[in-house]
Amino acid sequence: MPLDPQAEAILRLFKDMGFRGFAALGVEQARALFGEVERPPGESVAVIEDRSVPGPDGDIPVRLYRPDVSPAPPLVLYFHGGGWTIGSIEGHDPVCRALANRTGSAVLSVEYRLGPEHRFPAAIDDAWAATTWAASHAADLGADPERLAVAGDSAGGNLAAVVALQARDAGGPRIAFQYLIYPATDMRTLDWPSYRENGEGYFLELRDMEWFSGHYLSSQADAQDWRVSPAGAASHAGLPPALIQTAEYDPLRDQGEAYGELLRAAGVPVRVTRYPGMIHGFLSLEGMNAAQTALDEAGSELRAALGLEEAAPA
Repeated sequence: MPLDPQAEAILRLFKDMGFRGFAALGVEQARALFGEVERPPGESVAVIEDRSVPGPDGDIPVRLYRPDVSPAPPLVLYFHGGGWTIGSIEGHDPVCRALANRTGSAVLSVEYRLGPEHRFPAAIDDAWAATTWAASHAADLGADPERLAVAGDSAGGNLAAVVALQARDAGGPRIAFQYLIYPATDMRTLDWPSYRENGEGYFLELRDMEWFSGHYLSSQADAQDWRVSPAGAASHAGLPPALIQTAEYDPLRDQGEAYGELLRAAGVPVRVTRYPGMIHGFLSLEGMNAAQTALDEAGSELRAALGLEEAAPA
């Protein structure tokens, strides 16, 4: 379908702001620009706490969102997007508030280390450390240690997928569900139709993908590692059920959908939903009706996977 009018308005706003793509900016400029973007205040959540958890290179900041539910709710680890280079807990605060309310779960948002100061595998090391800590300390967070899920958007979706693989290979912690929002799942190649179709003019551009990977990876050889490209893992069998959401006008669309096919072929229950007319990042953009639909879908799927209610039929 044509570009959604709300997405078109957002692109026009970025153009009016003078935004010419991430690749045209320095790292600090990009972080400052998106740190200054005004966001809606977000939904009210009963408990919001800033904490820290131990990591491989010092404490990792986290933010806990816990709705007013009883008994102890499930726990969702959330990893923010930003190409492993920008992004923050603060920037994804509205999404995490909405996810907590729609799922009836506690959400722990993780401020993992970013490149280029901390290159691969720093981000995944922090994501894994936060997950294993949360699994063993869920009761301290007022959550149920037996009901754990991972979630993330873009680069964060990549981290969530990799954590699910690591947990399977390590024999735990048991992860009940993975929610992957327009995830980066295969950085081994640029030969995707969606890269050619959507590589320019739709917020995230092909040159931006190269800019981000250049700040995260030490060399292109790192892209062959399954912790960068989870599509390249030796097996996808035995992974938790998944919801993968993609956007029609997103360079990452095809690799997200291809990852869904890999999971399905390995016998993993998976639902893949392409949001027509949408651009990369739509879940975090103000005033997008499709974002509310996507969050509602995620709430239904997560509640079912975590034993709270039935999911909508596929």
